[in-house]
Amino acid sequence: MLEVKGLLKSFGGVQAVNDCSLNVQKGSITGLIGPNGAGKTTLFNLITGFYKPDGGEILFKGNRIDGLPPHQIFRRRICRTFQITREFAHMTLLENLMVMPENQLGEKIWNAWFRNEGVRKQEQIFRDKALEVLEFVELIHLKNEYAKNLSGGQKKLLELAKTLMADPQLILLDEPGAGVNRTLMRKLVENIKSLCLDRGVTFLIIEHDIDLVMNLCNPVIVMSEGKKLSEGTPDEIRGDERVLEAYLGGQYR
Repeated sequence: MLEVKGLLKSFGGVQAVNDCSLNVQKGSITGLIGPNGAGKTTLFNLITGFYKPDGGEILFKGNRIDGLPPHQIFRRRICRTFQITREFAHMTLLENLMVMPENQLGEKIWNAWFRNEGVRKQEQIFRDKALEVLEFVELIHLKNEYAKNLSGGQKKLLELAKTLMADPQLILLDEPGAGVNRTLMRKLVENIKSLCLDRGVTFLIIEHDIDLVMNLCNPVIVMSEGKKLSEGTPDEIRGDERVLEAYLGGQYR
Protein backbone atom coordinates (compact mmCIF):
# COMPACT_ATOMS: atom_id res chain seq x y z
CA MET A 1 0.00 0.00 0.00
CA LEU A 2 2.78 2.42 0.96
CA GLU A 3 6.27 2.44 -0.58
CA VAL A 4 9.11 4.68 0.57
CA LYS A 5 12.11 4.64 -1.76
CA GLY A 6 15.46 6.26 -0.99
CA LEU A 7 13.90 9.14 0.94
CA LEU A 8 16.11 12.06 1.96
CA LYS A 9 15.48 15.02 4.26
CA SER A 10 18.00 17.29 5.96
CA PHE A 11 17.69 20.31 8.23
CA GLY A 12 20.81 22.41 7.94
CA GLY A 13 23.67 20.01 8.61
CA VAL A 14 21.46 17.31 10.14
CA GLN A 15 20.43 14.42 7.87
CA ALA A 16 17.12 13.50 9.53
CA VAL A 17 16.09 10.93 6.91
CA ASN A 18 18.96 9.32 5.03
CA ASP A 19 18.21 7.07 2.04
CA CYS A 20 15.26 5.46 3.84
CA SER A 21 13.33 2.71 2.06
CA LEU A 22 10.47 0.67 3.50
CA ASN A 23 7.09 -0.82 2.58
CA VAL A 24 3.79 -1.06 4.44
CA GLN A 25 1.54 -3.90 3.34
CA LYS A 26 -2.21 -3.47 2.99
CA GLY A 27 -4.15 -4.73 5.99
CA SER A 28 -1.12 -4.77 8.31
CA ILE A 29 -0.41 -3.16 11.66
CA THR A 30 3.21 -2.16 11.11
CA GLY A 31 5.31 -0.92 14.02
CA LEU A 32 8.07 1.67 13.64
CA ILE A 33 10.59 1.85 16.48
CA GLY A 34 13.97 3.44 17.10
CA PRO A 35 15.68 5.87 19.46
CA ASN A 36 14.87 9.56 19.69
CA GLY A 37 16.33 11.30 16.66
CA ALA A 38 16.10 8.22 14.44
CA GLY A 39 13.88 10.11 11.99
CA LYS A 40 10.53 8.42 12.66
CA THR A 41 8.37 11.53 13.07
CA THR A 42 10.20 13.27 10.22
CA LEU A 43 9.29 10.29 8.05
CA PHE A 44 5.63 10.71 9.06
CA ASN A 45 5.83 14.41 8.20
CA LEU A 46 7.21 13.56 4.77
CA ILE A 47 4.57 10.92 4.07
CA THR A 48 1.73 13.26 5.05
CA GLY A 49 3.05 16.32 3.21
CA PHE A 50 4.11 18.47 6.15
CA TYR A 51 7.65 18.40 4.76
CA LYS A 52 8.83 18.07 1.18
CA PRO A 53 11.60 15.49 0.70
CA ASP A 54 15.02 16.47 -0.65
CA GLY A 55 15.08 13.27 -2.68
CA GLY A 56 13.48 9.87 -3.11
CA GLU A 57 9.90 8.80 -3.71
CA ILE A 58 6.76 8.03 -1.72
CA LEU A 59 4.07 5.94 -3.41
CA PHE A 60 0.60 5.19 -2.12
CA LYS A 61 -1.22 2.42 -3.97
CA GLY A 62 1.26 2.83 -6.81
CA ASN A 63 0.88 6.61 -7.20
CA ARG A 64 3.52 9.14 -6.15
CA ILE A 65 2.47 11.46 -3.34
CA ASP A 66 5.82 12.97 -2.35
CA GLY A 67 5.67 16.75 -2.54
CA LEU A 68 1.87 16.94 -2.43
CA PRO A 69 0.36 19.32 0.16
CA PRO A 70 -1.28 17.75 3.23
CA HIS A 71 -4.87 18.36 2.11
CA GLN A 72 -4.33 16.45 -1.13
CA ILE A 73 -2.76 13.54 0.74
CA PHE A 74 -5.71 13.60 3.17
CA ARG A 75 -8.06 13.25 0.20
CA ARG A 76 -6.28 10.02 -0.69
CA ARG A 77 -7.57 8.74 2.66
CA ILE A 78 -4.25 8.88 4.49
CA CYS A 79 -4.72 10.20 8.04
CA ARG A 80 -2.40 10.72 10.97
CA THR A 81 -2.25 11.59 14.64
CA PHE A 82 0.46 13.54 16.48
CA GLN A 83 2.66 12.96 19.53
CA ILE A 84 0.94 15.93 21.14
CA THR A 85 -2.80 15.78 20.49
CA ARG A 86 -4.32 18.56 18.39
CA GLU A 87 -7.94 18.61 19.41
CA PHE A 88 -10.17 21.68 19.02
CA ALA A 89 -10.07 22.49 22.72
CA HIS A 90 -13.12 24.76 22.91
CA MET A 91 -15.40 22.51 20.88
CA THR A 92 -17.28 19.46 22.10
CA LEU A 93 -16.21 15.95 21.13
CA LEU A 94 -19.16 15.74 18.76
CA GLU A 95 -18.19 19.03 17.12
CA ASN A 96 -14.55 17.90 16.85
CA LEU A 97 -15.67 14.93 14.78
CA MET A 98 -18.22 16.77 12.66
CA VAL A 99 -15.64 19.19 11.25
CA MET A 100 -13.55 16.35 9.82
CA PRO A 101 -15.43 15.26 6.64
CA GLU A 102 -14.44 17.18 3.53
CA ASN A 103 -16.70 18.83 0.95
CA GLN A 104 -19.33 19.93 3.46
CA LEU A 105 -22.12 21.92 1.81
CA GLY A 106 -22.33 24.28 4.76
CA GLU A 107 -18.77 25.51 4.16
CA LYS A 108 -20.03 27.64 1.26
CA ILE A 109 -22.13 30.57 2.42
CA TRP A 110 -24.48 30.55 -0.57
CA ASN A 111 -25.51 26.97 0.19
CA ALA A 112 -26.88 28.15 3.53
CA TRP A 113 -29.19 30.44 1.55
CA PHE A 114 -30.08 28.39 -1.51
CA ARG A 115 -29.52 24.76 -0.44
CA ASN A 116 -30.60 24.96 3.17
CA GLU A 117 -32.38 21.61 3.17
CA GLY A 118 -29.36 19.87 1.63
CA VAL A 119 -27.08 21.38 4.26
CA ARG A 120 -29.35 20.13 7.05
CA LYS A 121 -29.57 16.61 5.63
CA GLN A 122 -25.81 16.32 5.18
CA GLU A 123 -25.17 17.67 8.67
CA GLN A 124 -27.49 15.02 10.11
CA ILE A 125 -25.60 12.31 8.23
CA PHE A 126 -22.31 13.55 9.67
CA ARG A 127 -23.83 13.83 13.13
CA ASP A 128 -25.07 10.24 13.01
CA LYS A 129 -21.66 9.06 11.82
CA ALA A 130 -19.89 11.02 14.57
CA LEU A 131 -22.12 9.45 17.21
CA GLU A 132 -21.39 6.01 15.79
CA VAL A 133 -17.64 6.66 15.93
CA LEU A 134 -17.84 7.98 19.51
CA GLU A 135 -19.74 4.83 20.44
CA PHE A 136 -17.01 2.73 18.83
CA VAL A 137 -14.19 4.40 20.83
CA GLU A 138 -16.34 4.41 23.98
CA LEU A 139 -16.47 8.18 24.36
CA ILE A 140 -20.18 8.56 23.62
CA HIS A 141 -20.90 9.55 27.22
CA LEU A 142 -18.66 12.60 26.70
CA LYS A 143 -20.13 13.73 23.39
CA ASN A 144 -21.09 17.16 24.75
CA GLU A 145 -17.92 17.65 26.83
CA TYR A 146 -15.36 20.23 25.73
CA ALA A 147 -12.25 18.50 24.35
CA LYS A 148 -9.98 20.56 26.63
CA ASN A 149 -11.46 18.75 29.65
CA LEU A 150 -10.45 15.25 28.53
CA SER A 151 -7.62 13.25 30.07
CA GLY A 152 -4.51 12.56 28.02
CA GLY A 153 -5.69 9.05 27.21
CA GLN A 154 -9.15 10.22 26.20
CA LYS A 155 -7.58 12.80 23.88
CA LYS A 156 -5.65 9.98 22.17
CA LEU A 157 -8.94 8.13 21.63
CA LEU A 158 -10.46 11.34 20.26
CA GLU A 159 -7.54 11.67 17.83
CA LEU A 160 -8.25 8.18 16.53
CA ALA A 161 -11.97 8.96 16.32
CA LYS A 162 -11.28 12.07 14.23
CA THR A 163 -9.33 10.06 11.67
CA LEU A 164 -12.23 7.60 11.37
CA MET A 165 -14.54 10.38 10.20
CA ALA A 166 -12.46 10.55 7.00
CA ASP A 167 -12.94 6.85 6.13
CA PRO A 168 -9.17 6.28 6.09
CA GLN A 169 -7.36 3.52 4.25
CA LEU A 170 -4.05 4.20 6.02
CA ILE A 171 -3.64 5.65 9.52
CA LEU A 172 -0.28 6.83 10.84
CA LEU A 173 -0.24 6.90 14.64
CA ASP A 174 2.57 8.83 16.32
CA GLU A 175 3.09 7.45 19.84
CA PRO A 176 -0.56 6.59 20.60
CA GLY A 177 0.44 5.06 23.93
CA ALA A 178 2.30 8.08 25.33
CA GLY A 179 0.68 9.27 28.56
CA VAL A 180 -2.17 6.76 28.33
CA ASN A 181 -3.15 4.66 31.35
CA ARG A 182 -3.42 0.90 30.98
CA THR A 183 -7.23 0.83 30.91
CA LEU A 184 -7.48 3.32 28.06
CA MET A 185 -4.51 1.65 26.37
CA ARG A 186 -6.43 -1.62 26.22
CA LYS A 187 -9.34 0.19 24.59
CA LEU A 188 -7.01 1.83 22.07
CA VAL A 189 -5.38 -1.51 21.19
CA GLU A 190 -8.77 -3.20 20.82
CA ASN A 191 -9.93 -0.39 18.53
CA ILE A 192 -6.83 -0.66 16.34
CA LYS A 193 -7.18 -4.44 16.01
CA SER A 194 -10.89 -4.17 15.24
CA LEU A 195 -10.37 -1.50 12.59
CA CYS A 196 -7.66 -3.58 10.92
CA LEU A 197 -9.46 -6.93 11.02
CA ASP A 198 -13.07 -5.84 10.51
CA ARG A 199 -12.72 -2.73 8.34
CA GLY A 200 -9.44 -3.37 6.54
CA VAL A 201 -7.70 -0.21 7.78
CA THR A 202 -3.90 -0.32 7.51
CA PHE A 203 -1.75 1.12 10.33
CA LEU A 204 1.81 2.41 10.63
CA ILE A 205 2.56 3.08 14.29
CA ILE A 206 5.47 4.91 15.95
CA GLU A 207 5.73 3.78 19.56
CA HIS A 208 8.36 3.72 22.32
CA ASP A 209 6.41 1.21 24.44
CA ILE A 210 8.22 -1.91 23.20
CA ASP A 211 5.79 -4.32 24.87
CA LEU A 212 2.89 -2.62 23.09
CA VAL A 213 4.67 -2.83 19.73
CA MET A 214 5.65 -6.47 20.17
CA ASN A 215 2.11 -7.50 21.13
CA LEU A 216 0.24 -5.41 18.56
CA CYS A 217 2.42 -4.99 15.47
CA ASN A 218 3.58 -7.36 12.76
CA PRO A 219 5.90 -6.58 11.08
CA VAL A 220 8.13 -4.28 13.13
CA ILE A 221 10.52 -1.86 11.39
CA VAL A 222 13.51 -0.42 13.24
CA MET A 223 14.95 2.96 12.20
CA SER A 224 18.37 4.28 13.11
CA GLU A 225 20.15 7.41 11.89
CA GLY A 226 17.43 8.19 9.37
CA LYS A 227 17.22 4.81 7.65
CA LYS A 228 15.81 1.33 8.14
CA LEU A 229 18.06 -0.80 10.32
CA SER A 230 15.97 -3.96 10.53
CA GLU A 231 12.54 -5.39 9.74
CA GLY A 232 10.77 -8.59 10.72
CA THR A 233 8.27 -10.26 12.98
CA PRO A 234 8.35 -9.37 16.68
CA ASP A 235 10.30 -12.59 17.39
CA GLU A 236 12.82 -11.79 14.67
CA ILE A 237 13.31 -8.27 16.00
CA ARG A 238 13.78 -9.65 19.52
CA GLY A 239 16.53 -11.88 18.17
CA ASP A 240 18.33 -9.23 16.10
CA GLU A 241 21.59 -8.46 17.90
CA ARG A 242 21.78 -4.92 16.48
CA VAL A 243 18.32 -4.14 17.82
CA LEU A 244 18.93 -5.84 21.15
CA GLU A 245 22.08 -3.87 21.77
CA ALA A 246 20.98 -0.49 20.43
CA TYR A 247 17.28 -0.24 21.35
CA LEU A 248 15.94 -2.92 23.63
CA GLY A 249 18.73 -3.03 26.17
CA GLY A 250 18.89 -6.81 26.04
CA GLN A 251 15.67 -7.39 28.00
CA TYR A 252 14.36 -9.75 25.32
CA ARG A 253 17.40 -12.05 25.37
